[in-house]
Amino acid sequence: MGGETNWMNERFAELQSQNLQWEPPTLESASTPRCEMDGKAMIMLSANNYLNLTTHPKVVDAMVQATLKFGAGSGSVRAIAGTMDIHLEAEKKVAAFKGVEASLIYSAGYTANVGLIPTLVNGKDDVIISDQLNHGSIIDGVRLTKASRAVYPHNDMTGLEACLKEHSGADRKLIITDGVFSMDGDISPLDEISELAEQHGAMVYVDDCHGEGVLGETGAGIVDHFKLQGKVDFEIGSFSKALGVQGGIVAGSDAMRTHALNHSRSWLLSGSQPPGVAAAQKAAVEVLMEEPQHHQRLWQNTEYFRKEMHSLGFDLGVSTTPIIPVMCGESARAKQLSHGLRDEGVMAGAIVFPMVSRNGARVRNQISAGLSKDDIEEVLRIYESVGKKINLI
Repeated sequence: MGGETNWMNERFAELQSQNLQWEPPTLESASTPRCEMDGKAMIMLSANNYLNLTTHPKVVDAMVQATLKFGAGSGSVRAIAGTMDIHLEAEKKVAAFKGVEASLIYSAGYTANVGLIPTLVNGKDDVIISDQLNHGSIIDGVRLTKASRAVYPHNDMTGLEACLKEHSGADRKLIITDGVFSMDGDISPLDEISELAEQHGAMVYVDDCHGEGVLGETGAGIVDHFKLQGKVDFEIGSFSKALGVQGGIVAGSDAMRTHALNHSRSWLLSGSQPPGVAAAQKAAVEVLMEEPQHHQRLWQNTEYFRKEMHSLGFDLGVSTTPIIPVMCGESARAKQLSHGLRDEGVMAGAIVFPMVSRNGARVRNQISAGLSKDDIEEVLRIYESVGKKINLI
């Protein structure tokens, strides 16, 4: 072999000593509310599949038919010969759904952030102002720039305004925030952020990967939730969550799309989405637009689960969305709760340091439109049993 690699074993042993290692379970069925995991029947509360669209007949059939017609892959990056008509159709459908001029589809939400953010600033004379709890993919995208950086306390508009005033002389000012914060399930005050941005001449960039299909009257996301179409410069989304497929989204103006496809390296240098995936993306958006009951059911399940969990005495943090954490404090306690739930047939993963603070460990529940009333009642019964057993309630 080449260089010395024992350091990897040593680093993993250090994680094990703190009970911080990841041990991903194996899903052996479709990602549905009732699934098979590690040879055991489970109720799934750890999937981003909020609307249960991964197995929707229209979405699955669209993928199959496009694969049979166009093949398994496009054969190129989109900038050269990999843009197919099905890619453009999907992007037009997304733009119509979002109520904006245009969209551009990336290989993933992660590649949208790391590829687009560096193109929006030039150097030290520009500034990126970022929420303290922004997603790691945003942090990675910011690290790829040479811009000055400022961080404001989570959802603190006084802190954001202070950052804007401190950097009033910057050539370009870019405010970046998550729409729905994936660890706590709260949302950004995007209306106030947009107002401050307008006052201080700043661009607004929102990562709404967990808001797609969830927020807004029809599930169009946080921009629609606050009725800010045309006031948010860059709206990032994801097909791999509520829309049940795979891929990232950038939505906004025609100028934004032209800029991104000419300058964003993660788009220019990545092979294009397989045609089956592109067809499924378009179909998933159509289902959300044509069948509002999925969105309605998601919120019915969310509010019922939240109310009942509060009644049992669990601390659910500041969540206002279908991401509902059960706050545990120490990582060991969160893992104890997660393992206890899994033993009883509920998959709800422990979120521990370094994904959250050392004393902020939690078990994260992600509610689905596909959960039946009986499913939720069973989950509540198991949560009560395990919670009492480990003295969490």
